[in-house]
Amino acid sequence: MTRTVRAAIAVAGTAILSLSVVATSGVAQSASGSAERQDIKIGLLLPESKTTRYEKFDKPYIEQKIQELAPGAQVDYYNAAESATTQQQQVNTALAKGDKVLILDAVDSKSIQSSVEKANKAGVKVVAYDRLAQGPVDSYVSYDNHKVGELQGKALLAALGDKAKSGVIVMHNGSPTDPNAADFKAGAHSVLDGKVKIGKEYDTPNWDPNNANQQMSGAISALGKDKIVGVYSANDGLAAGISTALKAAGMNVPLTGQDAQLDAVQRILIGDQTITIMKPYKPEADIAATMAVDLAQGKALPKNLVPLTVTNGSGDKVPANLLTPIVVDKTNIKDTVVKDGLYTVDEICTPTYAAACKQAGLQ
Repeated sequence: MTRTVRAAIAVAGTAILSLSVVATSGVAQSASGSAERQDIKIGLLLPESKTTRYEKFDKPYIEQKIQELAPGAQVDYYNAAESATTQQQQVNTALAKGDKVLILDAVDSKSIQSSVEKANKAGVKVVAYDRLAQGPVDSYVSYDNHKVGELQGKALLAALGDKAKSGVIVMHNGSPTDPNAADFKAGAHSVLDGKVKIGKEYDTPNWDPNNANQQMSGAISALGKDKIVGVYSANDGLAAGISTALKAAGMNVPLTGQDAQLDAVQRILIGDQTITIMKPYKPEADIAATMAVDLAQGKALPKNLVPLTVTNGSGDKVPANLLTPIVVDKTNIKDTVVKDGLYTVDEICTPTYAAACKQAGLQ
């Protein structure tokens, strides 16, 4: 065997050994030559499945972005089904599994604090997703929720016009355990107070549409249907229950919403709902996933990812990214929910809504 051949074999052996070390360390070499960790474990904890966004959009978008940033990363998914107790147990499970970062959309921002503290003591990072949990949270991404309420209030006033002073409105706020609901409520009040009289106002536990339906029916009985000129609804789920109550009473008044749910878009087309607030899910999901992967890799979050600092209910300062919401009405459905890929025209324009779709320029 010549010296040249022996040298080549030695080099090849060294390369194989090096690759073996890389593989066993959980780090894979990408085509560009940069190393990406393959042992990332992230827990994704979402609050419920009644609202269509979580299973249809948030979960797949987050998982997709994590895999894009860290191929082979493990994502452990949990849905709390509206139970704060279940979510606390799920955090315990995620910690026991060895998840190093939790993307947490809290059912109850207060009761989850002890779980956030437990994660922190274990060296596990927490990304608060869409709702700002209490405790030592490491980062937070959501939409400007006070702005959401402002936009809802402005849209309701615009729809009421001169009728704003001729009667009362009914307000249906969200769950008292959701800090976002308090922000929506405050934003709406900042616009509505002094401009319209509030006949009845409700907080709605668990964002339950059935509760909203009962609340609205009770308000109609107490106030009289001729007195009610409009309804503030914090989201589309509540609006669905409210709309059913209004129809049962033979009423059609301006009604707000949020989340751009498919049924809400269809109600807007036929005039049963005035507006919804669209908060594009993909940008929010992508940011949460990027935060989680960076934290899992031990990186400091760059300023462009967390340009703001917010204070949560426990007084902790949290680096944050707050996105800008969009108002959707009958005139811009095509340029918002359709253009963004939320729904196709065919999904929206089923036979029941075909005529309204044609009138709105969707078909």
